[in-house]
Formats: sequence, structure tokens, C-alpha cells
Amino acid sequence: MKKRLVNFTIMRLSLFILLFINNCSLIGGDMSKKLSKKFVSDVTVNVSLDYNIYFPSDYHKTKDNYPLVLFLHGAGERGNDLNKVEIHGIPKLIKNGREFPFITVAPQCPAFQWWSEPLYVRALILLLEDMIEKYNIDIKRIYATGLSMGGYGTLSIGKERPDLFAALIPVCGGVDMDGIESLKNIPIWLFHGDKDKVVPVENSQRIYDRLAPINSKIKLTIYEGVNHNSWDATYDNDDIYDWLLENKK
Repeated sequence: MKKRLVNFTIMRLSLFILLFINNCSLIGGDMSKKLSKKFVSDVTVNVSLDYNIYFPSDYHKTKDNYPLVLFLHGAGERGNDLNKVEIHGIPKLIKNGREFPFITVAPQCPAFQWWSEPLYVRALILLLEDMIEKYNIDIKRIYATGLSMGGYGTLSIGKERPDLFAALIPVCGGVDMDGIESLKNIPIWLFHGDKDKVVPVENSQRIYDRLAPINSKIKLTIYEGVNHNSWDATYDNDDIYDWLLENKK
């Protein structure tokens, strides 16, 4: 009885060893055909942004530094026709004869791209840095505003470079909430329509609720009965420009 038990144990052990060797052979065979490696390299992507720049009427008569407002249009104005940039907001008002005491730069987002994409966030920051180098700009009074997709872009660049901006006005926009605490020291005035079916008002409400406990300079205006177009009422309101210019780093 003991002998049969020993033989059975040896047979089981032999079978285990045989299976182990076979598995090792298979693994070894796979490994000889496949290697997992990592390639790391810096990749440079060229980004081209066309833009309109608007100067106060007395800009070229003085050497004073002027505030700068970055205006970001919505998704419907993307492409390669700069006339589209003047359909809404500050550029539209300037085109129609409105005078502002600040420089306005209004870039155009290429078709199928988004202002809030990291690549274009970086491009917008570089554009502003280029403006600072080229023109007489008060670096303590740089502002950003935008509507819809441009509202997303406004908050995205503010989140990326909070040191750059004195105040932000995002209109019917939103933002990735990760790292939003970086906006805790920037004056922000959010605008949104409560009937917005394109970008829900909850976007702006969520931003306000997250930042209000840590940012005493955030405000939220919700228009009752207004759908996606909350920008006409906002940019026609003189109070927003007074509020912007009151803020200085």
C-alpha cells in the first residue's frame, strides 16, 4: 500500500514538472518574439492662429501701457475666415463703432479644434506672451473672456496660468474641474442662461459652488428664460467692462 502511494506521488510530481517545463517553453517562446519597450521623445507641433487685434483710438498717440482683453469666440466661428470672429461679443461691438479703453485680441480657432484642448491652451498663452512683447500692455491688467467654447477656453487658460490674468468672464462655458482650485485668487464673473440646452447652466453653477468657499471674488449671473445665447445680454452690459477694469493684479 505504501509503495503504491509513493509511486502515485512520484507520478503526480513528474506530471507537474513536465507541465512546468512546457509552460516555460511557451513563455520563453513568446518572449523571444515579443519585447515590450518604451520610446520617449519631444514632439513639436506647429500651431497657427490668425487673429484680429483692436486698439483704442489714442493708442498710437501715447506711450502709455494699456489693458489687454483676450476674446475667445464660440464653436460656430471656427475656421479660416476672420470675419466670423466679429459675429459676436466685443469684436462685434467694435466693428459697429464701440470704443473701448483696452486692446482686444481675438484669435480664430481652426476648424474641428477646441479652445480648451491643451495644445490650444498653450498656443493662446504663447499668443498673449507675444502680445506683451510687441505692444504697450499693462501686464497687471490682462483679462480673458469668451462665449460657449470660448467660455471653456477662458477658464482653461486661467486655470493653466492664473498668474497671467487679473480677471475672467466666462459666458455659458465650463471647465474640467480637476485642478480648478488654481482659480481661487482670480476675480471671476460667470454668466449663463437657465434654459441653455447646449451647455447646461449646471456647468457654471458647479464652478461657482466649488470656488465660492475659497474665492471671495467669484460671481454668478443666471439669466431667467434664456437659452444658449447669454452673450448678447452680457457683452451689451457696460457693467462688465467697469468690473473688468477695476481688477488689477
